[in-house]
Amino acid sequence: MPYMIETFDKPGQHALRLEVRDDHLAYLETHKERLLACGAKLSDDGAHADGGLYLVDCETREQAQALIDDDPFSQAGLFERVVICRWRKAYLNGICHL
Repeated sequence: MPYMIETFDKPGQHALRLEVRDDHLAYLETHKERLLACGAKLSDDGAHADGGLYLVDCETREQAQALIDDDPFSQAGLFERVVICRWRKAYLNGICHL
């Protein structure tokens, strides 16, 4: 069951994001079987990230919540807000899945 997790960084926390980034990437590597896609949301000039988007394959909302709660970014207190919702895969890589 796909879920979308959108994260919003606390303002002014770019240095914290960079400090924890390697641990975050290592964490994602250990859960890559659940990741349909994920990545940072960037400023228009591409210079700074201020949150992220994760498309994850989890059976329940609670599993999706646990996945983001255990992320080093979350553990470090980077996020101001996290939104989790079920997601329907319609198109992926130019292929319709409906």
